[in-house]
Amino acid sequence: MIEDTVEIFDAIIIGSGQAGNPLASALAKEKWKVALVEKGALGGTCVNTGCTPTKAYVASARAAWAISNASNLGIDIPKSPKVNLKAIKKRKDKLVNQSRLGIQKSMADSPRISMIRGVATFIDKTKIKVGSRTLKSTQIFLNVGARARIPKGFEDADYLTNTSILQLDKIPDHLVIVGGSYIGLEFAQIFKRLGSKVTVLEMGEALISREDRHTSEAVREILEKEGIKIICGAKCLKGKNKKSGGVTVTFYKNDKDTQLSGSHLLIATGRMPNSDLLKPEKAGLKLDEKGYIEVNSKLETNIEGIFALGDCNGKGAFTHTSYNDFEIMEDQLFGEKNRTLDDRVINYALYIDPPLGRAGMTLSQAKESGKNLLFARIPMSEISRAREKGETQGKMEVIVDADSEQILGAAVLGTGGDEIIGTFLTAMYGKISYKKLMNSVQTHPTVTELIPTLLQQLKPIKN
Repeated sequence: MIEDTVEIFDAIIIGSGQAGNPLASALAKEKWKVALVEKGALGGTCVNTGCTPTKAYVASARAAWAISNASNLGIDIPKSPKVNLKAIKKRKDKLVNQSRLGIQKSMADSPRISMIRGVATFIDKTKIKVGSRTLKSTQIFLNVGARARIPKGFEDADYLTNTSILQLDKIPDHLVIVGGSYIGLEFAQIFKRLGSKVTVLEMGEALISREDRHTSEAVREILEKEGIKIICGAKCLKGKNKKSGGVTVTFYKNDKDTQLSGSHLLIATGRMPNSDLLKPEKAGLKLDEKGYIEVNSKLETNIEGIFALGDCNGKGAFTHTSYNDFEIMEDQLFGEKNRTLDDRVINYALYIDPPLGRAGMTLSQAKESGKNLLFARIPMSEISRAREKGETQGKMEVIVDADSEQILGAAVLGTGGDEIIGTFLTAMYGKISYKKLMNSVQTHPTVTELIPTLLQQLKPIKN
């Protein structure tokens, strides 16, 4: 028996996501011979099924909403908007393809990067199998991402995920969504605004359980105001297809079984890492109880020479955290070796409309820290620009360490919240005293000018 030829590389990168692609380019620039392995479309979740396509849909849904609500601003529209999902999808696909082609060109332009298509699995801690090819390197970087987690009870139902729902070319009559967190709520509002009836079933007692209850309730109020039906505390969820078409979901609430039928079903109950596809046990890699690859603050796994970046390491589930993983890795390899995961301030956004921007700790997390806290909250209805835009839903809140004067966390739920949160982030990364920000002069009329006013209203809060 003839042994397969082993191809030797300076580095093997598995996954062409938001950490893998820039890392491949950085290594090639340093004259490394790089194998970049990808089993699916180039660009990972962000480009293909995450940020780019969903925010394109958010924009279309926002346009439909703006037309429908134009009369609130004195603009009379004779007819309600006609939604063309095929055209919306075509625009989305064009944006996605432009990003893919850009990545493909940048990889092809480097003779030191070999693009290898297929599923990668470990043979041992230095060798990778991709189809009939065997690759070897003492430096392996895992950027394999995550996929939708499908709970038990839906084996007999036709369901959509965050990936397949983007392929629909007809608006669902009634979209039932199982899961009341970030992905589920974004699609709930998108399809409601595009014309679907939407019902959200959440197993927990509140939406987006990661947030404080006050924030969760505010988000629920915004969505229910648009006509989205939300049912929390729905236990023992199961789904099955209807003979007449559509899907029926059974759940237990208020001591009884209840059935809910819809034309389409979206499962949005969280994500699971793709680490299992690698056969990590063959390399001796340690995974945590949820399947994430364990890493230290330098992104090193328990096996020397193997690193995990992006969603698969459980240290963040966002494009910006994945790219920051690349920045940390580049610094550790070629820089001053100062950047680590410990430097990161957690931040993210919920892209409903109005959006929620979050930085640092929630109030409940801050209370658990035992620090001497100051807290303030102001409704968006108190800011002139929000009133002028006719978009007064939401709030702004901030948490401060009274002793160090450092901002510990902030949330902006309201118009522009996903952008405004950056002001708090800048102060947090710069370790600026909240008093500096409180005494700053912000542009009028903007929503950001509420920040100094908010900080002026800080009061002590008990842990």
